[in-house]
Amino acid sequence: MRILGLDPGLAILGFGILDTNGNKYKLVDYGIINTEPDTNFPNRLKLLYDDLDFLIKKYEPDEASIEELFFYRNVTTAIKVAQARGVQLLCCLNNGLKIYEYTPLQVKQAITGYGRAQKKDMQESVKMLLNMTEIPKPDDAADALALALCHSFTGKFKSEFEIK
Repeated sequence: MRILGLDPGLAILGFGILDTNGNKYKLVDYGIINTEPDTNFPNRLKLLYDDLDFLIKKYEPDEASIEELFFYRNVTTAIKVAQARGVQLLCCLNNGLKIYEYTPLQVKQAITGYGRAQKKDMQESVKMLLNMTEIPKPDDAADALALALCHSFTGKFKSEFEIK
């Protein structure tokens, strides 16, 4: 099975793509999609959609694992990130992917065994589980890989969204 992990964002969308077979994992690709702050908001959303659509068509994942949003102190930022996440969900649905959502606590628990693990512990675990020589950078890409791994460990027990 091929899993697309997404760490949603407006300025930076992290992605990670893994092939899984039982308890074996193969890293396919990872990275980020950037949008520039001087680009108007609707065009930033379109750029996110188009670039994610390109990745999905290129790699043809079977399922997507995306982080649930947590509340920001800045309401304006939270609303914009939520809108960007909505575009990312729509892109996945339009490409026929099953979507699974995980909280940061669930991801940390699945990857490190401790729901309050530090970011460095998460990154080290991702590096080890995927037999990487270095911690994946930037943080958003590492988080996306953690989401894909989390889904490979626990996805059979999560509810999903599908186009009906």
